Amino acid sequence: MRPSHLALAVLVAAVWGVNFTVIEIGLDHFPPLLFSALRFLAAALPAVFFVGRPKVAWKWIVAVGLVLGVAKFGLLFVGMDAGMPAGLSSLVLQVQAVFTAAIAALTLGERPSRTRLLGMLIALAGIAVAAVDEGTSGPLGAFALVVAAAACWGASNVLTRKAAPPDSLNFMVWVSTVPVLPLLALSLLVEGPSRDLTALRAMDWQGAGTVVYVAWITTVFGFGAWGHLLRHHPASTVAPFSLLVPVFGMSSAALFLGEPVSPLRWCAAALLVGGVALTSWGPVRQAGTRIPGSATWKARARTPKPVSPSR
Repeated sequence: MRPSHLALAVLVAAVWGVNFTVIEIGLDHFPPLLFSALRFLAAALPAVFFVGRPKVAWKWIVAVGLVLGVAKFGLLFVGMDAGMPAGLSSLVLQVQAVFTAAIAALTLGERPSRTRLLGMLIALAGIAVAAVDEGTSGPLGAFALVVAAAACWGASNVLTRKAAPPDSLNFMVWVSTVPVLPLLALSLLVEGPSRDLTALRAMDWQGAGTVVYVAWITTVFGFGAWGHLLRHHPASTVAPFSLLVPVFGMSSAALFLGEPVSPLRWCAAALLVGGVALTSWGPVRQAGTRIPGSATWKARARTPKPVSPSR
């Protein structure tokens, strides 16, 4: 990667990591479901008028919008509002790589290699250690909500892979239009119109700033820059930079929110990040295919294949 692209990849990871601290601050100003709705409203408008028409079928935009926008972010914001620390949330969400691999295996026929399976087990061990740590200092129910958010993120990753959007920024902006009304409806139903109106009337510069950050900086800039990197480099080169997200997330939460990082949490971070790395980098094979290097694959490689007349 060129130095400018390397710096951009680190900047995106930093933006996404600090995002958890910003969410924590924003939850002091808004109910969680209303905050999530405002995030997507600000991400969609006015950007939707400048990115052009959708470049994938609407069924994929709606599906990803509901799973990623409503389910994943709704659960994350509610979990953090219920007491899940910002730094730990940035770490636990990385288990989405395990859920992505598991869901892809069930729905797409992708068979994880032994390396990937080992990585998934190590990452799950990290989640177990984090749960033990959180059980001694915070509500396990909030922890479970963030794990569920990671599962929804994994499902949305598989849906996005099926959609195969040619322009990630265009796709993300249109996806952002979908969750606004469902989240507002849930907020009115669960959090109540009086609480929502009180939060909106009391909005100050800090509350507005958190909405701008999570919408324009994290969503529009973050995903746009990430898509730019993916258009210029292989996914295997770009994806590992996402492992820096919990580093920035835990560091910013400790610096700005005073969140302590216990030795047990560092142990969970090492296991989870290491496991996610193996899960992300391990080879994948479709059902019925062979892993290069195996005896069967070598035997098939030695078998002459007929040359297609079209070549």
